[in-house]
Amino acid sequence: MQRKTLVPYAVFVVVSFLAGSVGSFFTIGNIMGWYHQLSQPSWTPPDWLFGPVWTTLYVLMGVAAGKVWNSGKKGKNWVIALFLVHLLVNAAWSVIFFGAHETVIALMVIKLLWVLIVAMMIVFWRYSRAATYLLIPYLLWVTYAATLNLGIVLLNP
Repeated sequence: MQRKTLVPYAVFVVVSFLAGSVGSFFTIGNIMGWYHQLSQPSWTPPDWLFGPVWTTLYVLMGVAAGKVWNSGKKGKNWVIALFLVHLLVNAAWSVIFFGAHETVIALMVIKLLWVLIVAMMIVFWRYSRAATYLLIPYLLWVTYAATLNLGIVLLNP
């Protein structure tokens, strides 16, 4: 792979991590206080698991977007725009859930995020099947996270 083709991968990974850092800014200060005071579903993972999982997912997202960009196919600008919009929604969930403590609104946002991930997987397929496959762990994790969000809503009326 030529050096210039590696640049989009690096750019999209960095952009993904920027979205993640926005989310982390609102998350970290609320974990030990507000979040731990909530009744949690029995399937809630330990806190230490979230960092490695999200780190891996942000890398996979960025690599997937890089594959789309490097595909050489036309019309990818709107696909990358979808990717960027999805990152805004991804970051918004943390702001709403952890920052604003609005668990019901966050549940609606994570549903939208899930739909956007599926939409990305569908359109990424046209540019790179590998890019779609790279998003499968992300879709699975967001599905799991949505069940946690729903559990928190139900356990904390």
